[in-house]
This record gives sequence, structure tokens and C-alpha cells, in this order.
Amino acid sequence: MNVIDLINNSKSTAFTFEILPPLKGNSIQKVYDVIDKLREFDPKYINITSHHSENIYKTQPDGSLRKVNIRKRPGSVAIAAAIQNKYGIPAVPHIICKGFTKDETEYALIDLNFLGVNNLLLLRGDVKTLEPVKDPENYHEHATDLQQQVNQFNKGIALDGSRIEGIETPFCYGMACYPEKHEEAPNMESDIYYAKEKVKNGASYLVTQMFFDNSKYFAFVDRCRKEGIEVPIIPGIKPIVFKNQLTVLPKIFRSDIPEPFAAELRKCKTDDEAKEAGIEWCIGQCKELIAHGVPSLHFYTMMASESVRRIAKEIY
Repeated sequence: MNVIDLINNSKSTAFTFEILPPLKGNSIQKVYDVIDKLREFDPKYINITSHHSENIYKTQPDGSLRKVNIRKRPGSVAIAAAIQNKYGIPAVPHIICKGFTKDETEYALIDLNFLGVNNLLLLRGDVKTLEPVKDPENYHEHATDLQQQVNQFNKGIALDGSRIEGIETPFCYGMACYPEKHEEAPNMESDIYYAKEKVKNGASYLVTQMFFDNSKYFAFVDRCRKEGIEVPIIPGIKPIVFKNQLTVLPKIFRSDIPEPFAAELRKCKTDDEAKEAGIEWCIGQCKELIAHGVPSLHFYTMMASESVRRIAKEIY
């Protein structure tokens, strides 16, 4: 079933979460362990993050350095299929344009279609660890460019213009939005404009970057509605589990931490104390969002699956 139907047909605020593929060489059991921990809360779907390859330098026997391109985590295609096969829960692999060629994207779409995985989250992906490419014409620059390729694929049109046969279920996809403005956007008006473009061109729903101040989310949704954006806008929730996230998360994700929460985190002397403070804040945050009738809560579980389990116990 399409994600948008699962969201719209849910009688109460839905529960969904995102998992990180295991590092290369590790067992998929680590993924299953997270799902087993959270399955009791009836997740409507499970997102699987995707990661581009990176260049690293390996020391050679003679002491010289050799640049090697590696992908630290397996792709989301196989993991999505494994999850759907094992649990019967719809999987939503992330499809990113940075670090992947247009041809690689097309083959991923073909494989996913064969495997019966018909939901996607389309993202640009992290650019901070990428080196400039020599053939930029073979890559998408923005998520909206990637969106056009998926739209063409849904119509049965390949990159080279030829027909793709056997697409029985077109992909349903969501895209990202930013209640506190994308770091590269010149202003909030620009951010809203691109969110509107994503929806106009086929995004069935939007998922927010993590935030800790609900007032930012409510204000963002109000602005989107005034601009005619009517699709579900799903809040992305991240429990804080480490002391240093007080400064790290705002720096990386441009997410403000409200002063009452920041004050509690500053009191913490250990990560365990910070984790407890994070759970308490997140429970209150989620209860307020549910009271306002949000369609779903989407949890980022990286290093936080146990916190998410405890939070879900309190709110579902």
C-alpha cells in the first residue's frame, strides 16, 4: 500500500521510524533488532537511509597514501526488500541524487519495482563529504531534478527515452521540508517556494527535518497551508541521547533547541542524564503534536532506538 494511503487511513497519529543500514560487513540482524524493538507500536512504514560512497586514503606498505572510493553502508534497495519480506511492513528507501549517477538511480528504481517496493523518499543527500565530480551532467543537482526522473519512470520512460515495460505500481514518494529553513536557502520564502514546487510536481507528503521547538513546526505548517500546500506535513522527531548534541545538532542541522530544554541539558553531567532529559522533552513534544492532530510522527532512531521505544510507550 502507498504511504499516503496509510497516513490518510490512520484513525490516529501514525507511528513511523527511520533506520540506518549496517556498516559494510555487518549483519542485517542489527536492523532487525531495531525493528523488533519498535514493532509493537504498529509502524505504518519504515524508512531506510541511503549513503553515497566516500573517498578515503589508505596507507601503503611504502608509506605512501592511496585514495580509495568506498561505500561504507550497503544500499537501501536490498534492505527495503528484506524488511518487507520478513515483516510485511512497507519499506521506504531513501533515493538520493548526490553521489549517485542518473543511471545508478534508474537501475535502483528498476530493482525496487521488480521487488515490489513502491514507496520512496527523495532527497538531495549530504554534500559536505563529496568531492566535485568531473561529469556533472551525469548527476542530478537537486532533489527536484531527481523528482523529475522518478516522474518519468512512473510514466514508463527511461533516461534514454525508451519505454520501460511492466511498471504495474508507480512509485509513491515523499520529500523533505525544513521548518527552520534549509541551511542553503536565502530566506524562508524561498524554502516555502521549493516545498510548493515539490508538491506541485508530485510529492504526496513532506517530512520535516528534525526540530525541538513545536512552535516552529506549527508556524511552518500554517505558512504552507496559506501557500496552498495541502499534503500531510509529517514532523521528524529526534530524541537527544548525548550531552554534546546540545551544540552538535544545531550546528549540523540548524535546529534550535528551546532554552528550557537547553537549560536542562546543560545541567547534565553524563550522557545517561542527557538521554533521560531527551526522553522527557520528546514525550512532551510528541504529546503536544498529537493533541494538534498531526498525521504521523516520524522518529529518527540513529543511536536512539531505546529512547524511541520508551517515548512510544508513553504516547501510543
